[in-house]
Amino acid sequence: MTDSVIALRGVRKCYRLGKVEVPALSGIDLEIQAGEFVALAGPSGSGKTTLLNLIGCLDKPTAGQILLDGGDITQTDLDRLADIRASKIGFIFQTFNLLPVLTAFENVEYPLLLSGVPRKQRQERVREWLKHVGLTGQAEQRPDQLSGGQRQRVAIARAMVTRPVLVLADEPTANLDSETAAQILDLLNEINRETGVTFLFATHDPAIISRAHRRIRLRDGRIAADERNHQLIEGVSNAR
Repeated sequence: MTDSVIALRGVRKCYRLGKVEVPALSGIDLEIQAGEFVALAGPSGSGKTTLLNLIGCLDKPTAGQILLDGGDITQTDLDRLADIRASKIGFIFQTFNLLPVLTAFENVEYPLLLSGVPRKQRQERVREWLKHVGLTGQAEQRPDQLSGGQRQRVAIARAMVTRPVLVLADEPTANLDSETAAQILDLLNEINRETGVTFLFATHDPAIISRAHRRIRLRDGRIAADERNHQLIEGVSNAR
């Protein structure tokens, strides 16, 4: 479909341990449309992190095809993947991954600085997103002066300030208490509705899974179930 942000066709990923080849993903077929709010669930070792890394241009598949925002990234070299990652994808991590020596403002500004965005535009966009996540008053504070929830809000602003087409969130509520986690989920849902940016979560958190518009469950490197609009489709992707 023309509005697919992500399309995977027969994607396999294997890792070599000595002389042994260990499959992590086995023939994944998947499309994620613009504006979806998707949870990728499954037990440890099911392939969630591997799939997120492939979609996030952090790794390359052993076989199959990956399309991101309509472009084929399957055979793209690592330097070009880094450029694509910087311009099209935002990342949110469970450990926040903020630079401790920078203020909240500077952490959000950092990816724009790397991309060469002019100073005036950088500052306008940073102020806009700090306001959006409710941290205007904390702009000059460093991460060690912020609560866990505030740090994750900084990370969300940093992910969104580049105007990505896709945000990948790896266990974004894992280090937060339940009340703060609910507030973060409310914020992400609001951003999804207002901007139309696609969100893909890799998570064990039942709260994220229950609030996602679509739930994709992995098992042994395959898509075991795909629930969209409360209709469960079993065995969507089989080994190839």
